[in-house]
Amino acid sequence: MPGGRLTQRERRQIALGLAEGRAYAEIARQLDRPTSTVTREVMRNGGPTGYRADLAHHATERRAHRRRQAVPRGPRNLPQPHGRDAEAVREYEETFTALFMESGLPRMMARVLTCLSITDEGSLTAAELVRQLQVSPASVSKATTFLESQGLIRRERDERRRERYVVDNDVWYQSMIEAARGHAKLAATAREGVGILGAGTPAAVRLENIARFVDFVGESITRAAEQAREILYAQPEKPVEDES
Repeated sequence: MPGGRLTQRERRQIALGLAEGRAYAEIARQLDRPTSTVTREVMRNGGPTGYRADLAHHATERRAHRRRQAVPRGPRNLPQPHGRDAEAVREYEETFTALFMESGLPRMMARVLTCLSITDEGSLTAAELVRQLQVSPASVSKATTFLESQGLIRRERDERRRERYVVDNDVWYQSMIEAARGHAKLAATAREGVGILGAGTPAAVRLENIARFVDFVGESITRAAEQAREILYAQPEKPVEDES
């Protein structure tokens, strides 16, 4: 599998694939690249509807030039805890951010949520987010306010009375339950149409089948979320000591 930066020719193939409505995974297979590489490339350069190959190539060149000229500074350039590879962490952070953006989050909100999610403590102060992301306090304030309003993070005070933003593990459970509620609403709306369009008519049969399908999916999501909820709070197993 090839490594290194995408070439201009590869970017044109990505643009062509997007124009033809292909999925990121299909485009990635044609390029012999990881899907995450294509996802990150598209989301960093206008998204699936705004991606332009030449503009993306020039933007990447400009970013690379700025990195070469910049003097390393800030906590993002300090040694990582647990012996982590700093460059690998940055690449992973971009991939995770791109996936959050693909799900609908604006870039700044996605960056903050990613930063909190991959922090060992699972929480950071506003000042720590500013330093780690190297953005303005106003940008962090706007992002955290939005994420908190969506129930994706919560705010609490630590022992020093500082406000900290916390990724609550239960957010993922609640998001699954909310998805199930959305399926239930869709099923109910589809069934309203059955009576309006006339039971037994082709349109009504289609709507009833849609309702049955999303009902099944929604119930499955709820059941799986309830059964798996405790996984969100599982602690890593301690290695068994050799008693010999």
